[in-house]
Amino acid sequence: MLNSTGTTKQDFGNSTQILADVGNQSSIGCVVSAALGVTVGNQTIAKAGTPINMNLQSTQTAAVLATGTVAMNGVLLHDVDVTNGNNNGTALLFGFVNLNRIEADVQTKITTAVGNASATKLITFMKV
Repeated sequence: MLNSTGTTKQDFGNSTQILADVGNQSSIGCVVSAALGVTVGNQTIAKAGTPINMNLQSTQTAAVLATGTVAMNGVLLHDVDVTNGNNNGTALLFGFVNLNRIEADVQTKITTAVGNASATKLITFMKV
């Protein structure tokens, strides 16, 4: 069947697997804001592990960065290419995240987001 929707697939090498236990997790599709991206080569990538706040009542609303003042209710499960604007991604809502598999700049964002008293307690961060 002809792909007439404009959907494309690109491979960027190995995907980042951030889970410490892949069988014990719960995730949901989300829209990732282009504002979450950082420049990697000639692309803008929202990195796996980025703490996010999404509207769980309206998953079509783009997720924003969770901070010390914006409560974290999920993390990006995989890298998302946001070079051309907002894009679809996957938000981890429950699970165990291996911090050793997350880049240092994202770990700093996680540390800040976890400091918010309203941050989710359903995601456990550990170094395995």
